[in-house]
Amino acid sequence: MSAGRWTRQIVASILVNAVYAMKNYPVVLINTVLSPLGFLVVVNFVSKGGLLAQAIEGAFIMSMFSSGMGLQSDLSHLKNDFKLQDMVVSSPTTPSAYVTGMALAEIIYSLPALAVLTVLAAIYVHPGALATLQLLLVFLLMFFASVALGFTLSTFSSDIVQSFAFSRLISTLFSTIPPVYYPITYIPYPFRYAAYLSPTTYAGELAQSSTGLVQLSQAETAVAWAVLVAVCAALLLIASKKARWRDV
Repeated sequence: MSAGRWTRQIVASILVNAVYAMKNYPVVLINTVLSPLGFLVVVNFVSKGGLLAQAIEGAFIMSMFSSGMGLQSDLSHLKNDFKLQDMVVSSPTTPSAYVTGMALAEIIYSLPALAVLTVLAAIYVHPGALATLQLLLVFLLMFFASVALGFTLSTFSSDIVQSFAFSRLISTLFSTIPPVYYPITYIPYPFRYAAYLSPTTYAGELAQSSTGLVQLSQAETAVAWAVLVAVCAALLLIASKKARWRDV
């Protein structure tokens, strides 16, 4: 496939999945802003401002993870209600071009929330250049992992209501219950081990460690990065091998 065609296919996906909705139904953008900021406000009030920086980083993680999982319900809607995937399958479009465009659309859709969080981070977190790079890598790994999971689940979903329910459930389980808005030290030890079953726990620790909010040893940092990379790679592999692209 030529680079020009690949680019056009990505742009078409962005127009379908982001620009159209943002232009015709701007009210839906409110949810993308309120979801991460709502938890941020609650944590900030409860901690009396003591966890504001951690909550901002957690809101970033939630926003990126939820954006990727939002791909599940969007793709399921387009596949089942508009039969778009059937048309894409019969065209020269590759799964990678289709999913890349739809994933970028989710990021564009989340720009209002990300813009607000960026301003808050600049004011209250003050990350340096190295910390900013580390944060970006953590957020991107979470996004890629959730995109791979969302795409795989969407190809098996046969109903938009079912898909939406799973998307919200997974986003809640991975981005609000684990300690991403607060340090894991707030969780008592008998339950702390269960928190480490979620990859977002490691993302939260790395984000907080990069800006000096928590202290991790070199071994703990290495393990956290290894877990995030391994989870992301495994989900991408599963998406490439198990997603039902043509058999739908």
